[in-house]
Amino acid sequence: MKELITAPWPWYVAGPLITLVMVLMLLFGKSFGISSTLKTVCSIGGAGRWSDFFRFDWKSASWNLFFAAGAILGGYIASTFMAPERAIALNPATVASLQTYGIDNAGTEFLPREIFNLQNLLTGQGLIFMVLGGFMVGFGTRYADGCTSGHAISGLSNLQWPSLVAVVGFFIGGLIVTHLILPSVL
Repeated sequence: MKELITAPWPWYVAGPLITLVMVLMLLFGKSFGISSTLKTVCSIGGAGRWSDFFRFDWKSASWNLFFAAGAILGGYIASTFMAPERAIALNPATVASLQTYGIDNAGTEFLPREIFNLQNLLTGQGLIFMVLGGFMVGFGTRYADGCTSGHAISGLSNLQWPSLVAVVGFFIGGLIVTHLILPSVL
């Protein structure tokens, strides 16, 4: 049973399941996305007193708090009890490229310890990856009015033009970071 859950599901199973979830959300008038959870939390905390953006009926959006809590709990359960014993399947060319940058455990762990560790947090590289990178993700999510999963899954399935523009921008940004910025930071 564990192998059935932990193994990658083929597109013809995962795709229809995602479609089913999206159809149900459309029928119930909901939209998928984790970034809207932060808006709900800020509204609950009273941020609507200072910003009109947070002035809305948060009770109608409280369902997404349960969704986010379930995602966090599911991630914990999966990483603690269901993590595969085998190495991550990375292209050998990717592993070789990362090893030239000093990431020796590429493909053996989800997060390279050479970058993501507490000792590296207060170094220049750590500040760029974890602090500046985190800020840029948060700023970009707010500026694009949604996160990558919200735009790519929910927005595109609703045929929203801004989501298509956002997803194209995410890919372009990823290519720029991968090929131009990452080599100079590592």
